[in-house]
Amino acid sequence: MRSMLSRILAVAVASAAVLAGCGSGEAAGGTLRVGTLTDAPPSIYLENGNYTGYDNELLREIARREGFQVEFVGTEFAGLLANVANHTFDIGSSTISTTDERKKTVAFSNGYSTGFTTIVTRKGAGLTQVGQFAGKRIGAVQGSVQDEFATKKVPGAQVVRFPDYNAGFAQLRNGTLDGWVVPKDIGHRYLEQNPNEPLEFGYTVETKDTPSAFAVRKGNTELLDKLNRGLAAAIADGTVKRLHAQFFKNEPLPAELEPGGPGLPVTNPAS
Repeated sequence: MRSMLSRILAVAVASAAVLAGCGSGEAAGGTLRVGTLTDAPPSIYLENGNYTGYDNELLREIARREGFQVEFVGTEFAGLLANVANHTFDIGSSTISTTDERKKTVAFSNGYSTGFTTIVTRKGAGLTQVGQFAGKRIGAVQGSVQDEFATKKVPGAQVVRFPDYNAGFAQLRNGTLDGWVVPKDIGHRYLEQNPNEPLEFGYTVETKDTPSAFAVRKGNTELLDKLNRGLAAAIADGTVKRLHAQFFKNEPLPAELEPGGPGLPVTNPAS
């Protein structure tokens, strides 16, 4: 009986902890839970136990301006938007491209970066045109824009999906992948951190029509307004420019994000 009672109490305590950790932040005294990745520098990554990167440091700046706190929680990208939609996370911060398909699940703030998609290859492979990847094995993070790109824009390639960037990068290094489809800034960081690996950029394409933005639950207009207001202030006073220069060493700041610029507006469909 005591053993059974102990098990019941343990389940009850665990259930209460899960409930307390989910949702709108009310249970955490106004602190909002942010789903993010741990391995996608320079945009989002874990360093010395601290969630950092351009996206997360910008979100901290927005939170400071708008008077709320953030608690970052590491997760896999494949389930991030669903977990924003179901209240597990209040915000998704993960270089999330604002595609029409994703707008069916969540709402997006205005954009805070644009970028390039690239396929990292072995050095000397000569894979600089998208058509050259037919019959090749290329990897992408499951559920990412790069996954969609690899599936729809690289004809004839065999797409292999991974839960995170590190896993795919490891397969490229050991030769079981011919290419690794990533945002170019993330590719730059991996190449900088592994200078002895014989890797290079293959095919690269600019992505401008779906800027990266923070994701929130549909209908949460109060939080969306705070994010957009704080982002506009961070653009106006040069905070966005400072953070971009800090984290992106090889990409220019889009003119729209310069102080005095109009920003990168994102339109959400009616809920």
